[in-house]
Amino acid sequence: MDCERCRCQHEDKHSAILYTLLSQNLSHSPPHQRCLCHQRWTVCLRTPHVTCQAASDVLVKTISFMKNLPSFHLLPRGDQLLLLDSCWVPLFLLGLVQETVTFEVMETPAPSMLEKILLDGQSKRQEPEWTQPMLAAVQWLQCSLNTFWSLDLSPKEYAYLKGAILFNPDVPGLTASQYIESLQREAERALQEVVRILHPEDQDRFALILLITSTLKSIPPALITDLFFRPVIGNADIVELIVDMLYEITSWQLAPSPRMAL
Repeated sequence: MDCERCRCQHEDKHSAILYTLLSQNLSHSPPHQRCLCHQRWTVCLRTPHVTCQAASDVLVKTISFMKNLPSFHLLPRGDQLLLLDSCWVPLFLLGLVQETVTFEVMETPAPSMLEKILLDGQSKRQEPEWTQPMLAAVQWLQCSLNTFWSLDLSPKEYAYLKGAILFNPDVPGLTASQYIESLQREAERALQEVVRILHPEDQDRFALILLITSTLKSIPPALITDLFFRPVIGNADIVELIVDMLYEITSWQLAPSPRMAL
């Protein structure tokens, strides 16, 4: 790419500089030598069959975690659905970290001339309705996961942190917010106690865990869905599928979409 003709140094210059500073560990190249146009590329998984299967396994374990919590099932059904909708992404990402699921992406391949000719005149309704993730967003996701890996959490730390994430009293529309807040405080106290026992010399670890957790909560659900699940579920609503899994309405199982099988 010809950086001399690149407009990224003129458009949104301050945002580009901030992103470069925050993501220095993604590249060893000096920031002033990097062209940021590549961050606007659309990308896809390099090995979708492998990565999507691993992501599906993590999602199943995430739902199993919620299904096995009696305190979650004591909540009104409406509150359960609100919590699920708001927390499935950070819980899933925490699962990726715990299961050490890594992935690589590549630039989305452009259709060949033959594909363009063969597809010419076909209904646009046959084309996927979702968009491919941007490289910059995926890099930020990988940076967040790498930061979490560096904490090297214990199984108990993972368990209590998941509880603190799930029971979020700040979700709008909850009818049992006070009870949910008490559950979150209980999970956070248990996490703090485990941290104190396992890492007595690290006084800042508990606060650091909560701080880094906030980065997982900031990851857009659309990014996770498009990157890990669209190649499998197509245009289906991922939240509806998760609800089916949680309440066992259907015996839903992830299967490769025709597009991924090509």
